[in-house]
Amino acid sequence: MSKTSNLTVKEVSIRTLNVNGADYISITDIAKQKNAIEPKDVVKNWMRLKNTLEYLGIWEQLNNPSFKGVDFDPLLKDAGNNAFTMSPSRWVELTGAIGIITKNGSGAGTYAQRDIAFKFASWVSVEFELYLIKEFQRLKEDEQKQIGWTAKRELAKLNYHIHTDAIKQNLIPAELTPIQTSIVYANEADVLNVAMFGVTAKQWRDANPDLKGNIRDYAMINELICLANMENLNSVFINEKMSQTERLQKLNQIAIQQMKVLHEVENRKLLK
Repeated sequence: MSKTSNLTVKEVSIRTLNVNGADYISITDIAKQKNAIEPKDVVKNWMRLKNTLEYLGIWEQLNNPSFKGVDFDPLLKDAGNNAFTMSPSRWVELTGAIGIITKNGSGAGTYAQRDIAFKFASWVSVEFELYLIKEFQRLKEDEQKQIGWTAKRELAKLNYHIHTDAIKQNLIPAELTPIQTSIVYANEADVLNVAMFGVTAKQWRDANPDLKGNIRDYAMINELICLANMENLNSVFINEKMSQTERLQKLNQIAIQQMKVLHEVENRKLLK
């Protein structure tokens, strides 16, 4: 399974590809720095160099158990000769390489594993390579932040099932209609919203008519951590027959305390 994204390096769009967890960068896009009309020729010229093939061969030996080393040896011997030619597709076909892949159709071009792509970028332009590495690192950091946010959002959703179960068992009489039941659930959800964010779901929607989703979709990671904790605590409070007013006050105090602790922990990490 593959996932595509784009980098912007010195106003140039560089496509990236994640294939089964491995990062690849379009060297076709990088090659346009040298030849915007025929970037594939730039790639071929790089691949026919002896030191390029040495690098590619070592990379494959370190990372690819299925690399055809026996077929690679004669290629390395001929590399650099005037008559020697090499293309990405021929390289993959002859050696079973995985560090370089070619893609047809949507997103067509030649992609190289990030180490190889950085090597190619340094051959094209050392300056461009440095900007590429910096932008790629920023992309990975943003992806990790998003993964962390998504994990906390999913935790909050799972904990909400515990929360709604406590509501069902303790706050919803059997004779209520489905519409009345949904009102009880929404009302209890707003207990958490007000305790955590200071507004109800409707108040947030009225204040943000152009935003899709709900208030929790725009929460910060620390807020989602705190919200997940409060969902568990509110379930306990409901089971203990605590009134809604008392629960709201208690949850708000807990939210303030936990957010303060999380903020202090974050600041200590930044100071290290």
